[in-house]
Amino acid sequence: MARMPDLSRRAVLGLGAGAILGAAGGYGLDNLLRSQKTRTIPVATASTQARLAPPPPLEPAPPADPAPTMTTGSFVSAARGGISTNWAIARPPGQTKALRPVIALHGKGSDAATVMAGGVEQGLAQAVNAGLPPFAVVAVDGGGGYWHKRASGEDSGAMVLNELIPMLDSQRLDTSRVAFLGWSMGGYGALLLGGRLGPARTAAICAVSPALWMSSGAAAPGAFDGPDDFAANSVFGMPALASIPIRVDCGDSDPFYSATKQFVAQLPNPPAGGFSPGGHNPEFWSSQLPAELTWMAPLLTG
Repeated sequence: MARMPDLSRRAVLGLGAGAILGAAGGYGLDNLLRSQKTRTIPVATASTQARLAPPPPLEPAPPADPAPTMTTGSFVSAARGGISTNWAIARPPGQTKALRPVIALHGKGSDAATVMAGGVEQGLAQAVNAGLPPFAVVAVDGGGGYWHKRASGEDSGAMVLNELIPMLDSQRLDTSRVAFLGWSMGGYGALLLGGRLGPARTAAICAVSPALWMSSGAAAPGAFDGPDDFAANSVFGMPALASIPIRVDCGDSDPFYSATKQFVAQLPNPPAGGFSPGGHNPEFWSSQLPAELTWMAPLLTG
């Protein structure tokens, strides 16, 4: 069994391909000369010289410049009602090829800048140095609407699937396969959006302390617009999740522990991760991150 990379907690708490050279050989004239019936060598004309001269060697393609370790920007999101939406991309240093991204979905009251504020660039560099294959981390502002369409018209889920991910193609990322990682509200969003994108495009989903409830009445105020909205956006029994690798981590003192345990129980395939001592807080989340990235990176990049 291959040994997993030794990814230390320190390596993630902060959270190149060379060009192909072408060459061409010349034509051999000896076979042509031996085919003549006399020893008289015909005088080569300009046209025959042009035909017989070897083609010039191909110039090596210039190496691509490494992508920056942090790129930020914004776009006006039609799905969010014309709101200017910030995004950020973190990469390990020295990357010249298009990396596949982990879409990191924030919790309620957070944003893209907060996700990236803990030193994601340094963490990615250390993770790759520890043996993980390189990947990018993408964060985006999603507001507080729980990553689905709301009665207000704002739809941060459609923003991610229909605006953000296509935009990433222009940022030197490979979106043929993506992974989703989220905490609390973002953990629920990772399950919902990963399932909606489907197994052909979603390489893995990691839901950390996901904000899950068993009924609309039990949900936090503002999470859903009512029973119909709750039912339309439930991740329980979502068919696509049966075909996507899933990891769920939750503390046994977390307020979402009971609903998360019931969610895990109804999955057709047992997910990775599990339940361990901890609450609904950054200390628990940071303690789980090394194992989560070690699990996710090979699925995303393989």
